[in-house]
Amino acid sequence: MMRTGPGGRLRLAVPGAGAAALGCDAVGIPERTGYEVMARLPRVGCVFADGSRWWWIVPAGSGIGLLWPPAVDYAPGAAVSRPAPGPAGPPAVPRLVHRPADGVPYTPPIPLYLLLCRRTGVEPAWSCDVARVAAGRSDAA
Repeated sequence: MMRTGPGGRLRLAVPGAGAAALGCDAVGIPERTGYEVMARLPRVGCVFADGSRWWWIVPAGSGIGLLWPPAVDYAPGAAVSRPAPGPAGPPAVPRLVHRPADGVPYTPPIPLYLLLCRRTGVEPAWSCDVARVAAGRSDAA
């Protein structure tokens, strides 16, 4: 079941009690790359799909200090943007397409981040690197 969050965003309902301990965020990627990313990760947590994006559940705060590639959406609190209506009617509601057998809902964020950077041709940047990259600088601090 989805809940409406701030700004009309949909909050993904992550199954299991494990999500309460660490909280959760979501990382959205274009649907066309979902299967490829899933096949390359060492572990996959809960994944939702809405017809245009796949949303990977990661522990809350996984985006702190990371500069995610432009094609990636990072959704704190797993409150995701509503997909646009398609030609066939209203937008699809995100549905759970993968749930790990062990019940732990999280995809490890660092392998996911590195894979998405590689897939999109973006050099990984974190912590102090984020400010330099955002400012268009590549010099070392």
